[in-house]
Amino acid sequence: MFRKISLALLAGASCVGAGFHQAAAIELAPPAQPAVIYANQPAQQPAAPVRTAYAQRSNMGGGFIQFLFGDGPNQGERYQQQPAYQQQPSYGSQRPLLPQQNASEPSHPAFDPKFEKQLVDYHGNERVGTIVVDTPNKFLFLVQGNGKALRYGIGVGRPGFAWSGIKQISAKKEWPDWTPPAEMLARRPDLPRHMEGGPENPLGARAMYLGSSLYRIHGSNEPWTIGTNVSSGCIRMRNEDVIDLYGRVNVGARVVVI
Repeated sequence: MFRKISLALLAGASCVGAGFHQAAAIELAPPAQPAVIYANQPAQQPAAPVRTAYAQRSNMGGGFIQFLFGDGPNQGERYQQQPAYQQQPSYGSQRPLLPQQNASEPSHPAFDPKFEKQLVDYHGNERVGTIVVDTPNKFLFLVQGNGKALRYGIGVGRPGFAWSGIKQISAKKEWPDWTPPAEMLARRPDLPRHMEGGPENPLGARAMYLGSSLYRIHGSNEPWTIGTNVSSGCIRMRNEDVIDLYGRVNVGARVVVI
């Protein structure tokens, strides 16, 4: 009897020991590595099945545990069909980020090459040295003779401010000051009452005054406005173009605006 009891105790002890070893093995087993799907690589099935928890091992319900840890039917297919934006990105292959644009710097349209200064054919009747302003097409011509003219791109008056007529250049100034007229200040009370000449001045690098009027042919610190209806009646040019024209004409030159 004693011998049977001893054998039973030894067998129980070995079962308990085996249970401890099995628990230790489970605790020490390395955790399964999660499968990672990269946006630039096709999804692949893991080489080894993910460990599965079955319903009989827990009272939480087999379906729930199977969903968390299982490799049941169609589960791998579900992850393969995820759109790329839901998958883990491949950080090693990311494109370098572009420099962040300064939000305070506005974006302006590119200058149209057709408004560059160029020598063109001229078939009009104006004599050499006459300035012809083609308001509808946004061009200024300086008649050269021999059927040629220098053509420049210009900005002209907004609707309601365009005009036509014949004037003469009554004065020429380099880096002119600007004093907005009362009519303009009534429309734009935020404008300065006077501005010294310089790169920030809206009259630009040169100005040629037309008769006794308030109109001028002048430069601009906004070259992207060339080719548009933008002014209050003045004819504006790029600074490099108005400097070129300024050096070619004299006070008294005829200006025909059409």
